[in-house]
Amino acid sequence: MPYSPMTLLHVHLDADAQRRKVGRLAYLDRKILFEYDPAFIASGTEISPFKLPLKPGVQTPDTALFEGLFGVFNDSLPDGWGRLLLDRSVEKHGVLRGQLSPLDRLAYVGSRGMGALSYEPELAAGQADAASLSLDRLAEESATVLKGESGEVFEELLRLSGSSSGARPKIVAQVSADKKSIIHGEQELAPGYSHWMIKFPSSQDARDIGAIEYAYSLMAKEAGIAMPETHLFRTKRSRYFGAKRFDRDGSRRIHMHSVSGLIHADHRTPSLDYDLLLSVTMRLTRDVEEVEKVFRLACFNVLAHNRDDHAKNFSFLLNARNEWVFAPAYDLVFSYGPGGEQSMLVMGEGKNPGVEELLRLGKQHRIRKASGIVEAVRAAVARWESISEEAGVAAKSRKEIASKLGFSKAGK
Repeated sequence: MPYSPMTLLHVHLDADAQRRKVGRLAYLDRKILFEYDPAFIASGTEISPFKLPLKPGVQTPDTALFEGLFGVFNDSLPDGWGRLLLDRSVEKHGVLRGQLSPLDRLAYVGSRGMGALSYEPELAAGQADAASLSLDRLAEESATVLKGESGEVFEELLRLSGSSSGARPKIVAQVSADKKSIIHGEQELAPGYSHWMIKFPSSQDARDIGAIEYAYSLMAKEAGIAMPETHLFRTKRSRYFGAKRFDRDGSRRIHMHSVSGLIHADHRTPSLDYDLLLSVTMRLTRDVEEVEKVFRLACFNVLAHNRDDHAKNFSFLLNARNEWVFAPAYDLVFSYGPGGEQSMLVMGEGKNPGVEELLRLGKQHRIRKASGIVEAVRAAVARWESISEEAGVAAKSRKEIASKLGFSKAGK
């Protein structure tokens, strides 16, 4: 059957145990158009208040950044690993990846995306298998895909990816309360299970990357960072980092919007400053406590040497009271960043930001607790040696990271 591009998609918001039609997307003359449904405008629910205001009539984005999509819809698309899987899968069926428009890709996402938006008609990737999942087998298959080798695993891994972003292979799954049983994430939520995301190492990662990220999650929690529940899944062959999904509350979906999509910022090109991020947070939430959350996370990223703090690694959630709140932190791990610099500048400094810049940032935004927050985060990061040892990080990794954090005894 010849390839036929998608020209019209209906967008729904599946949040708070109800399904509401948001509007429709159209692809016309290589442009993407969007129009809100009148009933959704009347509801007063703003899914993207800065770039896609609630108003009648056809709207087009103010940028070509996301292949012509509004950022809120681009947030639904897989990036990195998920995009690779979709490209490989469609080409296996005779469709060139370059033929796919953004609407085609959203149709493949359908109702399986992160957050609460869904798209119809849906190009389903097949039915979920109810059997238990083997993390070691999935890790091996993911490595096969990354190597570019042929295999019969694209469709399964695509169904398991859940339109997730980031370069590292990952799956969305249901995990039992005792963490001993892992099943496919797409099926109806099983009693006693919750939605999780579990990561596998890429070819560039340290072998103990799962333990490193787990240690960072423990260190962040000790620093007072709002984090989802995390766990290190241990198998006979390896250990894999997992985090409970905060865009799900049981079976309920929660609308999620990244900073990249919210303000139309390219996460691949470092161009933002925490100064702007804090300003955006205040404008969106109108809550100084939410701004303090972002400031605390900024302190952690700088002091813990997480330099992959780009615009897609910060998000907001729309709660049941129709209020925006800063999402729990995610993707916190030791990283060198682009060119060895911080992706998100701190008061204009990217090469070597530190306490001085953080305190200036706090002063700029009138955060009265700024010095106390900085010291609390420093105290937590100073415990890297004991936290990383508890998490099972290898001595070599502990020592390398400790040297960048300003400590020299780890791993000895």
